[in-house]
Amino acid sequence: MAEQLGLRPQGHPWLKPVRYRASWRPGHDAWGRKEGEPILPAVGDFFRVEGTEVHEVAVGPVHAGVIEPGHFRFQCHGERVFHLEIALGFQHRGVEESLLGGPHRQTTARIETLAGDTTIGHATAFSQAVEALSGASAPPRAQAIRGVALELERLANHTGDLGALAGDVGFLPTASFCGRLRGDFLNLTALLCGNRFGRGLVRPGGTLVDLDDALVAELGRRLEEAMKDLRGAAGLLFGAATVLARFEGTGRVDPATAEALGLVGPAARACGVDQDVRRDHPTGIWRFVHVPVMTAYDGDVNGRAFVRWLEAQRSYDFVKAQLATLPKGAVRAAARPIRPEHVAVSLVEGWRGEVCHVAVTDADGRFSRYKVVDPSFHNWMGLAMALRNEEISDFPLCNKSFNLSYCGHDL
Repeated sequence: MAEQLGLRPQGHPWLKPVRYRASWRPGHDAWGRKEGEPILPAVGDFFRVEGTEVHEVAVGPVHAGVIEPGHFRFQCHGERVFHLEIALGFQHRGVEESLLGGPHRQTTARIETLAGDTTIGHATAFSQAVEALSGASAPPRAQAIRGVALELERLANHTGDLGALAGDVGFLPTASFCGRLRGDFLNLTALLCGNRFGRGLVRPGGTLVDLDDALVAELGRRLEEAMKDLRGAAGLLFGAATVLARFEGTGRVDPATAEALGLVGPAARACGVDQDVRRDHPTGIWRFVHVPVMTAYDGDVNGRAFVRWLEAQRSYDFVKAQLATLPKGAVRAAARPIRPEHVAVSLVEGWRGEVCHVAVTDADGRFSRYKVVDPSFHNWMGLAMALRNEEISDFPLCNKSFNLSYCGHDL
């Protein structure tokens, strides 16, 4: 609220930047900048731990790989991490600001790139918000196709994460298998709509594509083949004592901390937090289909990995069932005008967790405010807490076990 609305809370002990430099400075607009000045990342004063042999390790924002930028600052004593501070905002693009006055021709394209690996999740949340504002509803067949696409997105990303975790501990069989299998699941989405990330599939009122019998059969055949190989890869991963020795007990977040921080998605469920939007706030196809919520209780790297594997199995079950029982009928409802001076809140359980979109319309039925909360916004502090009292060499493994989005946080 301070950064975006210029409201400074009285008595705050240390108002640090979250996404970008603070807008409460005199002469700056609600987006933290002077006229003509670019938005700057959220870099300010850092925590410091004083004491004999305490040292600081700074990593990023430029990393040794083709990945997004973020700054990590460790306060260490030897190899032990006292505290990790994460400074983000380097990927801030002003997307929320660009949505004001919409919907317009570019709105959906921008929504689909809020976090590219969550294209379906964000596009569905946006579409549901617009449908609520206009009093429309997607046809049952479109709701089922949206659900299939969302679970394929979950399958692809969970598979990729299992492979990346295997690679981080040097377990090459699963790393190699899952690198290919992630591509297989992405190709299922490409077969569905022509784009591996699902762009151009979900739109307000339904979907832009339909499935014929031949396509449904091909999707089912490829799904079975990919899932068979994924079972083998996961069996190797969780059956290896060397892997479990590195996973178990590493980067633990206790349930009380998870609740206090408001963690969401697999990161929360790995701590025993029993929450899932598909069950707790169902919309679309989820009003008629029950998906069991998968939890673990140790809150460590192994818990976050195993919850992903359990969820991948449930996603497979869902996709298989929906392909066999797709409702008949149209995939797009007639467009309706958006109602003026209304508010809509839309929730979707993306693969990282809860995706939230809030839309407010003005007297002309245009967006006067559009707020997006990607699950990464909730979970970055969880990564910081997972590193407390850990070895600094465990950071890459802990980081991958959360696998959070920089651009989804920064927006």
